[in-house]
Amino acid sequence: MKFTVNVDCTPEEARSFLGLPDLAPIHDKYIETMLSSMDGAGSMEQMGKMIAAFAPMGDASLKLFQQMMDMGISAATGGGSSGGSGGKS
Repeated sequence: MKFTVNVDCTPEEARSFLGLPDLAPIHDKYIETMLSSMDGAGSMEQMGKMIAAFAPMGDASLKLFQQMMDMGISAATGGGSSGGSGGKS
C-alpha cells in the first residue's frame, strides 16, 4: 500500500511542525559580522583571509571553490573539456 500526502506550507511552518530550530537570528548575525569585517579590509588578500576564516569549512572550502571556478573557466574557454585536475599552464 502506498500513501501520498501533499502539504502546502511555508518553510517556517514546516520547520516548526518538524520541531527544527529557527536559525534566522544566527544567520542574520553571521551576515552582519561578515559585512562589518569586510568594511575594514584594506586589500583583496585580507578579504580572502577573512572569508576563509568565516567559511564553514575554512580554507578547504575556499580552495574547493577556487578549483571549481578554475575548471569552469577552463571549460568555458576551451582549455579542457575532460574536467581533469584543472592544472595550470
